[in-house]
Amino acid sequence: MRLMKSTCIAAAAGVLLAATNGALAQKKYDTGATDTEIKIGNIIPYSGPASAYGSVGKAMAGYFKKINDEGGINGRKIDFISYDDAYSPPKAVEQTRKLVESDEVLAVFGALGTPSNTAIQKYLNAKKVPQLFLATGATKWNDPKGFPWTMGWLPSYQSEGRIYAKYLLKEKPDAKIAVFYQNDDFGKDYLKGLQDGLGAKKTMIVAEESYELSEPSVDSHIVKLKATGADVLVIFTTPKFGAQTIKKVGELSWKPVQIIANVSASTANVMKPAGVDFAQGVISATYAKDSTDPQWNDDPGMKEYKAFLAKYVPEVNIADSSALTGYNIAQTMAAVLKQCGDDLTRANVMKQAASINGLQQGGLLPGILIKTSATDFSPIEQLQLMRFKGERWELFGGVIDGEAGGER
Repeated sequence: MRLMKSTCIAAAAGVLLAATNGALAQKKYDTGATDTEIKIGNIIPYSGPASAYGSVGKAMAGYFKKINDEGGINGRKIDFISYDDAYSPPKAVEQTRKLVESDEVLAVFGALGTPSNTAIQKYLNAKKVPQLFLATGATKWNDPKGFPWTMGWLPSYQSEGRIYAKYLLKEKPDAKIAVFYQNDDFGKDYLKGLQDGLGAKKTMIVAEESYELSEPSVDSHIVKLKATGADVLVIFTTPKFGAQTIKKVGELSWKPVQIIANVSASTANVMKPAGVDFAQGVISATYAKDSTDPQWNDDPGMKEYKAFLAKYVPEVNIADSSALTGYNIAQTMAAVLKQCGDDLTRANVMKQAASINGLQQGGLLPGILIKTSATDFSPIEQLQLMRFKGERWELFGGVIDGEAGGER
């Protein structure tokens, strides 16, 4: 009996050893991944004209610290390396090369801004390094054939522009629209979406005025736009210039319907600096919950986010929607890395990123799911309209698909 028992134990140990060896043999790593660590890189404008977005990177760093405190992903700690590119394409190239060639990251993730990501896209694709979940909604990130190593995260700017067009066609079909936009791919993408959405009625646009990032103030542009007699002002800007625009419109006692891009809808960084009195009635669109909105006070996802912010990024204002963006994007990246299991090759990271089938995240609005496929690199395609009232945003209407144009 004792011999039989020993034999059984030995056999069981042999099976276990074989299984363990098999599991070890199945582990696959590329540069940036080991048994104990996953190294991912990031660039964010912590300084410069778009420095209001710095909280995106701070929230990402905080989220990965939280993940590490909880034991990491599949037992591996995340080494998150984030550099300042000052919203400058040449600086973005320099910092990205450093991440890939010196820091040897597995992937570059959550890089912010259309100009910066455009500058590094060809380099990362040539190196076959994942350029994942970009904090920019440029339509061109959804090009799996041309750039198989690049995937966006935000809803596309053109989709958002089409949603605003749909709203105006329905609510103000006789509007005289003035568009104020940033003179680069970011601003032009939004403008194209609005024009396409208006279709045959794009003659409703009576003025298109652009500004340069290097300009200290946009006041003269707003004075010029007021003179056109427009009764709708569409603002496709980054936060600093969005705040300046709303403030100047108020100072001029101009009363157009104002629509501002989601990327500049931050209560903390745009509405309050502009003056909440001037911001009343401003319209935007969103896919994420507003952390200052009382309707989410008892929401489990928002409770978790607020607890996270208080513990890991206490210096960030709860009203700063950019921080929630960083948190949401980091959650998606963590889900993909978890799904990779022990196959932490760059090819598998991209494969898993392109296989997200309806991921729900606590920071996103109900009904908005993250979905990707091998032929669709646009994770979020739905938004809901909102209006600024008092000191917060109020949602109205249903969730709208910016691609198909239908409510869901």
